[in-house]
Amino acid sequence: MKKTFALAAALAFAGALPLQAASTDGKVRIGLLYTLSGPAAVLGEQSRDGFLMAAEKLGNRFGGLEAEIIVIDDEQKPDVAVARAREMVERDQVDFVVGPIFSNVLYAILQPVTQGGAIMVSTNAGTSSLAGTECNPDLFVTSYQNDQIHEVSGKYAQDQGYGNVVLITPNYQAGKDAMAGFKHSYGGNVASELFVPLGQLDFSAELAQIAAFQPDAVYAFMPGGMGVNFVKQYRQAGLDSIPFLSAFTVDESTLPAQGADALDFLAGSNWAPDLDTPQTAEFTDAFIARYDRVPATFAMQAYDAAMLIDSAIRITGGKLDDREALRAAMKQADFTSLRGDFRFGDNHFPIQDFYLTKVVRREDGRFATSIVQTIFEDYQDNFASSCRM
Repeated sequence: MKKTFALAAALAFAGALPLQAASTDGKVRIGLLYTLSGPAAVLGEQSRDGFLMAAEKLGNRFGGLEAEIIVIDDEQKPDVAVARAREMVERDQVDFVVGPIFSNVLYAILQPVTQGGAIMVSTNAGTSSLAGTECNPDLFVTSYQNDQIHEVSGKYAQDQGYGNVVLITPNYQAGKDAMAGFKHSYGGNVASELFVPLGQLDFSAELAQIAAFQPDAVYAFMPGGMGVNFVKQYRQAGLDSIPFLSAFTVDESTLPAQGADALDFLAGSNWAPDLDTPQTAEFTDAFIARYDRVPATFAMQAYDAAMLIDSAIRITGGKLDDREALRAAMKQADFTSLRGDFRFGDNHFPIQDFYLTKVVRREDGRFATSIVQTIFEDYQDNFASSCRM
């Protein structure tokens, strides 16, 4: 389950090489901990590949130090993730752990990673508690606080005058954050809050309930394979006349499997492949050329994480043992983000713009999300004031 890569081989086929011994002299060790098996593997693969693309662009030298990159599958299991994170920090002595996808995994591994001496860089998960009362000086998040993405759809539903909505999410912390985020910016009536087990793939019972409610709109947070099935079954149930709002349900990680079933469905995001920045255009074209698929936000946020680490090591002159200086350099975020404007709040969560996106068919025939409008500008999460760092 643990792979150490020379960069060229890793980019050719991440996960294929046997474990190799590594030297610590003049090197930075970076552990990538992502879900790389099961229905949600596509999310981890997008993240892994985005990070490795950045490493290639950097010549596999972060701040001037040669990098050893270790890729590990957390299997979407917190207990497995804890064991493997401990191996990375105790046995492999990594300087940074990058990942994971799921919030329950981040919450489980954060203390083992940071108490073990590494800096944690979350490229996707961002629970409310870790942005607020449980903020950690050794945690930096390159994605968002979970609620924010969902607030986009709540604000849009409010602005559209939708007076009655149904919310449906998996029953875990990120799902609860999704519900809270949507309701934070939506003041209308919530007809029902439907929680389903994480990993559920048959939604016939829930879709029957939605049909009975006949809401003005449906909001769904269904990551990975859950989103693929939910969207297909939503269309098959004839519910597509009800506006479909979402986060991580229709994006570049799920669209290859959803295809036309997802066309015109809406979502909230902090980025899309057609965002009008020169860096995004270059990154999107390069990602498609290498991996033959459109990059999702998961890839973008992991790419930015690599550039963040590079910038911090460069600022400190490669002195990885000076933890205070390294933290301060990370906080500076002295790199050009693919999303344009980006800076950290005092809780080490980003302050950034958020957008409403729509699923479109690109000129090359691929499906992707496209920016519709900006919903929030320079938006800081609602929990930062509770952080006492």
